[in-house]
Amino acid sequence: MREISPEVALHARGERRIFYSGAYMCNVEADQLTVQDELAEDYRYTSGKKQDCGLVLQKNHKSTNVVFQKHHVSRDKRGQIMGQKGGFRGCTIWFTGLSGAGKTTVSFGVEEYLCLHGIPAYALDGDNIRHGLNKNLGFSSQDREENIRRVAEVAKLFADSGVVCLTSFISPFSKDRTMAREIHEQSGLLFIECFVDTPLEVCEKRDVKGLYRRARAGQIKGKLMYRFTGIDMPYEAPDCPDLLIKAGKDTIKDCVQQVVELLRERGVIPGSVVDCVKELFVSPERLPAVVAEAAALPSVEISKVDLQWLQVLSEGWATPLTGFMREAEFLPEPALRLLPRRGIALSTAIIFFTIRHIIKTLPCGVTNQSIPIVLPVTTEDMKRLENEPAFALKYNGKVYAVLRQPEFYPHRKEERSSRQFGTSCRGHPYINMIYESGDWLVGGDLEVLERIRWNDGLDEYRLTPKELRKIFSKLGADAVFAFQLRNPVHNGHALLMQDTRKHLTEKGYKKPVLLLHPLGGWTKDDDVPLAVRMKQHKAVLDSGVLDPKLTVLAIFPSPMMYAGPTEVQWHAKARMVCGSNFYIVGRDPAGMPHPETKEDLYDPTHGAKVRSCMPLGMVLTMAPGLTQLEIIPFHVAAYDMKKKKMALFEPERKEDFQFISGTKMRSLARSGQEPPAGFMEPSAWKVLAEYYRSIAN
Repeated sequence: MREISPEVALHARGERRIFYSGAYMCNVEADQLTVQDELAEDYRYTSGKKQDCGLVLQKNHKSTNVVFQKHHVSRDKRGQIMGQKGGFRGCTIWFTGLSGAGKTTVSFGVEEYLCLHGIPAYALDGDNIRHGLNKNLGFSSQDREENIRRVAEVAKLFADSGVVCLTSFISPFSKDRTMAREIHEQSGLLFIECFVDTPLEVCEKRDVKGLYRRARAGQIKGKLMYRFTGIDMPYEAPDCPDLLIKAGKDTIKDCVQQVVELLRERGVIPGSVVDCVKELFVSPERLPAVVAEAAALPSVEISKVDLQWLQVLSEGWATPLTGFMREAEFLPEPALRLLPRRGIALSTAIIFFTIRHIIKTLPCGVTNQSIPIVLPVTTEDMKRLENEPAFALKYNGKVYAVLRQPEFYPHRKEERSSRQFGTSCRGHPYINMIYESGDWLVGGDLEVLERIRWNDGLDEYRLTPKELRKIFSKLGADAVFAFQLRNPVHNGHALLMQDTRKHLTEKGYKKPVLLLHPLGGWTKDDDVPLAVRMKQHKAVLDSGVLDPKLTVLAIFPSPMMYAGPTEVQWHAKARMVCGSNFYIVGRDPAGMPHPETKEDLYDPTHGAKVRSCMPLGMVLTMAPGLTQLEIIPFHVAAYDMKKKKMALFEPERKEDFQFISGTKMRSLARSGQEPPAGFMEPSAWKVLAEYYRSIAN
């Protein structure tokens, strides 16, 4: 509605008629007054009804028996039940700026990010609010003020409920934003003013709604007053906003992270929510001093597998861990209530049984770390080092890291194995390593002296999470889907990866990039060695079976544990850290036959059942901390004997399909036999066959 002075009036049909568009009725001289704005199509009123000559309004009488009622549920109690990360986080982030500045885009981005990380958030958009709550308001100064007042009150309710409320409103007047802040502060709620400072020329260039073009053409104005912010009406920029965002310069992702980081600094969200990679390398300026210190410290010799875990930790794959797990981080269930506030990572072998306890008891937030990353030591080493504030870690006599503030605790091997693997059978290769390791575990903070190199000709493929993120950004990837594997790639795998790319393209992604990410740490003796697998993978790329321009081939440094669905969570979480937002899960992932019965040690479907298939969804559905990763179902591929190629399995004609397992594939290669035509790219099969011929000779 237009803003017209209340004194302007005319008389018609014997009644007093005035033009009026303020937020409140004034100078009412009778029990009822007819009010009409001839320049507006909509009527705003407090009570009354429309008539031919205008709108009949009744006098408003404020009730004297309206008393504010206090809730029985405290904010602390709300915080315990809101989202995956306990603790009260209610606040309002007020995005202000010109039309087209990017307020809604950033606020929706923050909303999505927080919700994906288990933080309840809701965005109130200016246009959306005017479709409902404020649809009877126009754009006069009074209506703008009332618009902001109502929104501020609603945002306060959201914040009081424990939700991070994100409001995106031009809110051009400083006094209105001050009012919104006071509404929150009077209720003891945090209010963050975020100025989206995008230059007017950038906003005009965007002009998604065409409003600037219309304003410049004089199409958005009234007879008595111009009223488009930035053109005919000034925007009062905040003098000292809590956060200044340059949405015309920085990417949306960067803007979102700036908001998230501010929330972390203000204590609204835990550090584990911030999208960063926590590397454990010593800074260059401190390196000489730490190297000299390490040379004089007592030391412990670690195994090759321990060094692989040290590499995993140092490069940030297990973010936010700061070193090998202490006891409170390691224990899967009894110690959950004792975890310290440091963006904790949980090791829980049977995490899908304990998730309800995890969510309830951790105000610092949950980070999924389903497998324990621990350092075993002997009793002799424990007695020698238990009173030391720090000691060095060596492999083959070379110092790689310093472990500070060590904590020693018993290595309960049978309990660890039973919880993590569902069995304590020593025929399982990793369980056997556990039993052969030290009787004590030691946790502590790590300072790693240098990047770990293996000098095996493959170090160029051992890309850290930060390096992978940079590569994905340089490629312009708007989606990254990861494929975990420890076997050679056959055409069935390729079909699944091609199908995933098609699926993502159909969802609207412009440039989905594949992360082909073979596991590069320890594997059992009968698995194909890493060097052979990498050569085979390159042959697949060189042949064009997978698009080399849209595929990043890299090595994941983690050892293989063969822990089934428990380990799948670790594989998924680590890919999330390096920038993947889609993860392909296959049949019996990280599984193996039982060492004694030779039957599947784990249900082969549990790892592959996904979040979108509730109630069928199992481990990845229930695991906390993986909500920002979309799981892609691994459709079963088999060899179609009629079509002479790998194809998606069709149960209705199962007799036409042949399943060729990894064991069968290796058996064919060892015996010098050729696989069925179309099973694997010939040049890739040649790599595999040559390897098995070489070890046979």
